[in-house]
Amino acid sequence: MQHLRELEDQSVYILREAYKHFNELAMLWSMGKDSTVLLWLARKAFFGHVPFPLVHIDTGYEMPELIDYRDRLAKEWHLNLVVGQNREALAGGMGPDRGRVTCCTAMKIEALKHTIATHKWTAVILGIRADEEGTRAKERYFSLRDQHGEWNFRDQPPELWDQYKTTFPAGSHVRVHPLLDWTELNIWEYLEQERVSLPKLYFDRGAGTRYRSLGCVPCTGTVNSCANTIPQIITELRSTTIAERSGRAQDEGRGMETLRKLGHM
Repeated sequence: MQHLRELEDQSVYILREAYKHFNELAMLWSMGKDSTVLLWLARKAFFGHVPFPLVHIDTGYEMPELIDYRDRLAKEWHLNLVVGQNREALAGGMGPDRGRVTCCTAMKIEALKHTIATHKWTAVILGIRADEEGTRAKERYFSLRDQHGEWNFRDQPPELWDQYKTTFPAGSHVRVHPLLDWTELNIWEYLEQERVSLPKLYFDRGAGTRYRSLGCVPCTGTVNSCANTIPQIITELRSTTIAERSGRAQDEGRGMETLRKLGHM
């Protein structure tokens, strides 16, 4: 499909630009469909080798199937895997019962900030898409964060005619978003075209439900769907009126906007 080739070319270009301009670079990998497509693209961009670490922020409430999938692919694809975790908060009993924004801030945002600071990464690549959630539509391909990792989503410079700002003041932290122009449908079309394997959680296994978006166990619900193959999911997406992240509890109200301002993925 020509549109997938164009999206792939653009994402590969952005990945190579990030690698060219940032010496201390890493990529987040949640093992979901978007970040796994991003990982696949990175392997294409660098001829089967991923030249930067893959980072998983483990909240302690991860789905076991995702951890198994992570470890299997890390071994098969020879990935440099870094796992970050806020062990102090987890040991102190942090969980969604204390409020989802509070929990996500401790287990995801603070864990991510600490991991970035520990490894001194100046830029991190993420697999977010503009169509997935409202604040993501305000992002740029190369997005500057302040010294605390926070993001001013009301002050975003234009990126016109594929001209990306890749030089920033010393000490800056940058988030890079190669999938920004992709849609959920594009992701599934590409997965089908490339024959990329995914966790079985995305497919109905006989209960008439499946996960459409993956997150922590306590905060992620399924959708009603009998789709158990990628072509069936593609057909379903072409007519659905249900939001992709309808099963993600942290998206309720303005929760995700607050979290992303603070530095959430």
